[in-house]
Amino acid sequence: MEKAKISAYQLFVLMLLFELGSALLVPLAIEAKQDAWLAILLGMAGGFFLFLVYHRLYQYYPDILPTEYAQKIMGKVFGRVLAFLYILAFAYLGARVLRDFGEMLVTFAYPDTPLFIVNALLMLVIIYSVRKGIEVLARAGELLFVLMYLLAITGFILIVVSGLIDMNNLKPVLEEGISPVMKVVFTQTLYFPFGEAIVFAMILPYLNNPKKAKITGLFALGLSGINLALAMAINIGVLGVDLTSRSQFPLLSTIQTIQVADFLERLDVYFMLALVIGGFFKISVFFYAAVTGIASLFSIKETSRLTYPIGLVILFLSITMASNFPEHIQEGLEVVTLFVHLPFQVIIPVLLLVVAFFKNRKKHG
Repeated sequence: MEKAKISAYQLFVLMLLFELGSALLVPLAIEAKQDAWLAILLGMAGGFFLFLVYHRLYQYYPDILPTEYAQKIMGKVFGRVLAFLYILAFAYLGARVLRDFGEMLVTFAYPDTPLFIVNALLMLVIIYSVRKGIEVLARAGELLFVLMYLLAITGFILIVVSGLIDMNNLKPVLEEGISPVMKVVFTQTLYFPFGEAIVFAMILPYLNNPKKAKITGLFALGLSGINLALAMAINIGVLGVDLTSRSQFPLLSTIQTIQVADFLERLDVYFMLALVIGGFFKISVFFYAAVTGIASLFSIKETSRLTYPIGLVILFLSITMASNFPEHIQEGLEVVTLFVHLPFQVIIPVLLLVVAFFKNRKKHG
């Protein structure tokens, strides 16, 4: 581990930016139609439970990384395999987010630029920041967080002032009962974005005040859940369920509709800035977790050396994982949930916690 420390506020900012990251970009939970906001809030409640699991594990082993305590809990061989699988999962998820943002930039801003070039430029900045370590990343978060929120509040005010929101688009609430909403919670919103907070298990040991880890994490998850629910409610209020579900990036489509007094329009460029900030932090956190994990697993002293090779792997993964954007999204909904999210966010952590509980009980008992 690097000898760095971050404050509870910095952890909060990083978690919030991470959670909003790519979740603001896509039509999150749109299978629940006009109840998408509800599916997000219920997913957030489930995310609280998962975070408490990760936090409990952190309380058992506050000074070491998950890649190390997995070996203590599961034994050397099995623990190392598990830790390595986690590192692969973090790198893969980082690559997925990179693909999301590359596609957005190509669609909205640089239609003639190859995806590879856009992704490579994004990745270069991310490699640079991750090389500097978690403290620098957290400070950058503090600065950019303010900018992102100012943009968000401005956007919200402009949408309300333009009178674009049609509340009828959000009715009837629970038209087909609660079951379609619950289905979306257990297939989507629980894991993306809330369960992805598992990656912060790799960052919690750097916290300068471990007592604040729990409240900080829950608060960040709560605020991001409310923000995402609000964003989706606005998207559906402005565009309607049909358009929102067909749009690749509904938030940008919503912002494109803003027209105030004939002179404020085409504001999507500014909001792409805010989205790219979120994406930058989300990819950076996954990338940082993968780099730190490999360094701890193979006892590599100079972590910064790993950033270039792992960065290249993530870059190439982001290009080759799907031949086009719809395929990439479908893969995310079907394959990733089953083979990445469910085992790594729910099954394995719960299993580790049960074993750790009995191991620690023996020690104290």
